[in-house]
Amino acid sequence: MARKNRRFSTFSLSFLDIMSCGFGAVALIFLIIKHGSDHDIEAENQDLAAEVNLLQEEVEYGREHLVQARNTLDSTSDELAEAQGLARRIIEEIEAVKGNIAEIDSTDEEDDIKRLQEKLKKLQQAKKELEAENEKLGNNVRKFVGDGDRQYLTGLRLGGDRILVLLDSSASMLGDELIKVIRTRNMSSRVKRQTEKWQRALRTVSWLTAQFPQDSRYQIYTFNTGFRAAIAGTEDRWLNVDDHDQLDKAIDELGKVAPENGTSLERIFNAVSAMSPLPDNIILITDGLPTQGMKKPSGDTISGNDRRDLFKRAIKVLPKEVPVNVILSPMEGDPFAASEFWKLAMDTQGSFLAPSRDWP
Repeated sequence: MARKNRRFSTFSLSFLDIMSCGFGAVALIFLIIKHGSDHDIEAENQDLAAEVNLLQEEVEYGREHLVQARNTLDSTSDELAEAQGLARRIIEEIEAVKGNIAEIDSTDEEDDIKRLQEKLKKLQQAKKELEAENEKLGNNVRKFVGDGDRQYLTGLRLGGDRILVLLDSSASMLGDELIKVIRTRNMSSRVKRQTEKWQRALRTVSWLTAQFPQDSRYQIYTFNTGFRAAIAGTEDRWLNVDDHDQLDKAIDELGKVAPENGTSLERIFNAVSAMSPLPDNIILITDGLPTQGMKKPSGDTISGNDRRDLFKRAIKVLPKEVPVNVILSPMEGDPFAASEFWKLAMDTQGSFLAPSRDWP
């Protein structure tokens, strides 16, 4: 028997499978598209959030600096008010000056001439007073003013063509009493320079240089265990007194020296003997006999007799026939100093001075 032909139906199983696949594809595409859009929205939201945070930071920054801006504004307002007040005062002064100019222009020429003549007479009188003051000062190359502008009759021999000043800068120049020296010698250089005894020694040198003859030459040495010129680099050179700037510089440099160490007269006297040409006047400012010779002593202490022996050995190297003028500020515990230095001054035809504490 022949087989019947199968009829085609749109609702067959194969057709339904195709339709299901199509709907599934559409759903998948929808999900993919939706996910992509959500990602874009999320990225956009992050950008907006970053902008919001930046704006918030700017707002906070603005709030923080708002007070400073207000203070600056107030300060500017005050300065503006001050400037306006100053401008008004300047305008008033200008007006006053204009009024004075108008007054001057309105005066007679004869009155102007009389005023000028009176002014000329006053200037001539002031000139005469200055000349009289210069005559009183005499030949001093520098002015030295102490308490009450005092000067004492000292008997010091301040003349000569080549004057050498020897200033003791050992630790004993820190005080007149041993306990003061011990207490001060371990302090700072600034404190040492300000001690009363050292300042008195510096004033003495300043007073001496003010009395030097105008046409003479000089040198200033400080000494302790060694020696140095007041102006570094001028050792073994004679400086001109009429160079006032250089002389002032020498005095200023002495103010930078801080007393320290022991005293070696033998070393400084050897240096004096080596100068060429030799000095023809020596002024020695010290407070006692030496504590060592050319070498450092082996012990920590030294007796009065030993110091006198060191002194006698030192004066043997001094150049002959050169007067030594001694200015002594006696130190306690050195009983032979005054007599030995007095004998040195007398033997060399110099002078000896033990001044009071308020000199010069």
